[in-house]
Amino acid sequence: MICIAGALNARQIALNARRIGIRNMDKWAELRTAYQVARLGTVSAAADMLGFHRATVNRHIDLLEAELGGRIFIRHARGYALTELGEDVLRVAQKTEELTDDLAGRVAGAKATIAGEIKLTIMAPFARLLMGAISNFRATNPNCQVHIEASEDLAKLEYGEAHIALRVGGKPDHPDYVVSSFGRVGFNLYAHDSYVRRHGLLTDKGDLAGHQFVVPPTSDSRLPFGPWINDHILPDMIALSSRSIEVNFAAISAGIGIGFLGDHEAQAFTGLHCVLPPNKAWTVPLWLATHVDLHRTEKVQEMLRHIKLARNEN
Repeated sequence: MICIAGALNARQIALNARRIGIRNMDKWAELRTAYQVARLGTVSAAADMLGFHRATVNRHIDLLEAELGGRIFIRHARGYALTELGEDVLRVAQKTEELTDDLAGRVAGAKATIAGEIKLTIMAPFARLLMGAISNFRATNPNCQVHIEASEDLAKLEYGEAHIALRVGGKPDHPDYVVSSFGRVGFNLYAHDSYVRRHGLLTDKGDLAGHQFVVPPTSDSRLPFGPWINDHILPDMIALSSRSIEVNFAAISAGIGIGFLGDHEAQAFTGLHCVLPPNKAWTVPLWLATHVDLHRTEKVQEMLRHIKLARNEN
């Protein structure tokens, strides 16, 4: 497999290698060995997985460290920990391994060979937008596990932190990212039936006195309604505040207060009422981003196909 990848993916793998200082094309076996030690944590586990003797694994690591001119691992009683150089090696090796596995699947010529893990990163309020696509992807690719990192932190695709990112706001401008539009999503204030029965609905945005709100902290939010909260919601009007999207949604659904929800999210549940007219300032553009190294792999292309199909159907 490594030989095939060296012949057919030589340009991309060589680019990956030069990023960490590997110049000789005869070090791919050592790179793969180091990747498995980093992934599995011990020489014994890597040796078993690769079918090597422990001494061979140790020799590969020594040769690779000599080629790079630095330590990849810090050896300790419980196994191996990566150095900063080792982190770079791991990222390059992971991409190389994925390119190699993808090539093997293409040579085999069967979609059923898509396996392993595919990682997506997304801000939690938009996760529901991907669930239909993920369900369809899993139905046709049951050997591929999906991992989602739901966070406001922007994963670095160039470091292998995710295969696909759904980004919010300005179009990503990293030179190594492949970016496509995923449309726009709107937000509004929503109130549950139980809240409306007790307090009524807002008549307009100036009719806030006497109402209670469920809001996220605005200091670190990338969501578009943060400025409106700062301008209109006084501290004594906040019934509950949490950074957790799930907590805020549960509080709004329980009638604790009025709060912001994505229109796509609120429409999936009964009993929620849109409080104010649509506001263009509360809509955000979404972007699908992948790294150029892995964009054309079959696993990533298959997931992107399902995501775009599901989006077009909605």
